[in-house]
Amino acid sequence: MKEENYHDEQNKNNILKLRKVLDTLPPFCRDFFRGIEPYTSTRTRLAYAYDIRLFFEFLHETNSFCKKREITELPLSVLDMVQRTDIEEYLDFMSLYQKDGKDITNEERGKARKLAALRSFYNYYFQSERIEKNTAALVPLPKRHEKEIIRLEPNEVAILLDQVEDGTKLTKKELEYHKKTKLRDVALLTLLLGTGIRVSECVGLDINDVDFDNGGIKIRRKGGYEAIVYFGDEVETALLDYLEQREHIIPAEGHENALFLSLQNRRMAVRSVENLVKKYASRVTTLKKITPHKLRSTYGTELYKETGDIYLVADVLGHKDVNTTRKHYAALEEQRRKQAANAFHLREHSDRHSEHPDN
Repeated sequence: MKEENYHDEQNKNNILKLRKVLDTLPPFCRDFFRGIEPYTSTRTRLAYAYDIRLFFEFLHETNSFCKKREITELPLSVLDMVQRTDIEEYLDFMSLYQKDGKDITNEERGKARKLAALRSFYNYYFQSERIEKNTAALVPLPKRHEKEIIRLEPNEVAILLDQVEDGTKLTKKELEYHKKTKLRDVALLTLLLGTGIRVSECVGLDINDVDFDNGGIKIRRKGGYEAIVYFGDEVETALLDYLEQREHIIPAEGHENALFLSLQNRRMAVRSVENLVKKYASRVTTLKKITPHKLRSTYGTELYKETGDIYLVADVLGHKDVNTTRKHYAALEEQRRKQAANAFHLREHSDRHSEHPDN
């Protein structure tokens, strides 16, 4: 059986999930999701669907008009009935609510995402002149307090990779697995730290996506487009060492092309990589919660320190908007601006003390 393309499989699963969510929403919502399809990924549309369903569930519980009808029976005109205060109360409700018996919380970032989904939703119908008011646009985005970038320092990176190689601080049980996965783990972590790719991009790699002649990997970015990311000598060495071992592994059916395999010889999942990073990083630092995304931040920080080129960092990390990058590395930019203040002297020190002719 020929392996199905990993990304096609992901997209297919997302489409099926989206259809199930749409069955629980008012029929007019389908127009919106068809409208945004050309420029959004299946993952983004599914996330929007979940957020919009939460909004209608909130209206169904709190709005007198919506209470009288099933969500699937609500007309498009309900969007004009919704007041700005309704949306503000919805965002406030999102701070803490219960679903399936569990407490769910949202801070500024989560609320901002939910409002962004609503803004896009409202804007679609307003621009096509199907509603009279663009109420969601009246609600300001929650003020987000930027957190300091959590990343590994260069010495911590070295300690982490050394530890992955020799297995220090691992338990006896972990060492048993380590014997089998050491080369894979070194290659995977070196690749994440040496390229800044996302964990989803990493697990999606096929063997033929690695081009040693040009020192690059072909990845699928968020949004579905392909990009080439280049790697250095350390990444190349780690990948070659692992691939030599990989040749002797018989993959499970349907996983023949996957670059990184689990102990079950199947393509590694995002969660598996998250657990792997946590296992090793927790032995390096207990003060920082290191995730695959923090390894991406580590790479981005070092690249920006080295080059000072925010546009290059944005391009390599796959940020469509450089402002996204600038927001993440604002503290480093501030530090560079302060350094610039003393970058050169207006007068040589000796000039200040030179003799001036008498008047």
